[in-house]
Amino acid sequence: MSRIDRLFLFLYGRRNLVGTSLALLGLLLFFTGIIRHYWLFIVAGLYALGFLLTPAERRESLTPQGLDVDRIEDALDHLVRAIRQRVPAEVLAKVEGIREAIIALLPELQRQDWEQGHQIHIIRETALSYLPDMLGSYLRLPAAFAQRHPIKDGKTARQLLNEQLDLLDGEIKRIAVDLHRRDLGALVAHGRFLREKFGRSEWDLG
Repeated sequence: MSRIDRLFLFLYGRRNLVGTSLALLGLLLFFTGIIRHYWLFIVAGLYALGFLLTPAERRESLTPQGLDVDRIEDALDHLVRAIRQRVPAEVLAKVEGIREAIIALLPELQRQDWEQGHQIHIIRETALSYLPDMLGSYLRLPAAFAQRHPIKDGKTARQLLNEQLDLLDGEIKRIAVDLHRRDLGALVAHGRFLREKFGRSEWDLG
């Protein structure tokens, strides 16, 4: 992420917005004559107070820890609950679609060797790693920044997230087709694609 992007990220950040609001309150008190002396120090102090007392955005996990592969459905349910009130409607709809597609694959996977099967590894990584990491990176961005500020190829984080969710959904559906066909070579290729594409989000803050 460039220095300009990081500057906008700071400006849109919760701590800066709270500090700026308190500083504006201090300016209002000055212009209305309530405070006359040391107004500049008071305004700066109010900004610092708001900035320091506001909790920073947390890097929370969207996936329960220590899950076995037979609890993938629980992890996906947890993920949907965690983002339901925090992402745009179209993002939630796409995540729910991916969840349904993965859950539809689980009965077929249960009839195979879960410990050795390459298929379950692909699905498990998607449910427990790629999808939560992608959404977690997005949610760590301030909402206004994610929706308005272009960060790559003129696209906002919201637009990039929608594109990646579409790619992930299409890949899961192709995996389903190949799984039913028992095409192991194609499954290996799909797994490689998912690792390369979603191993790290394009707007990850590092």
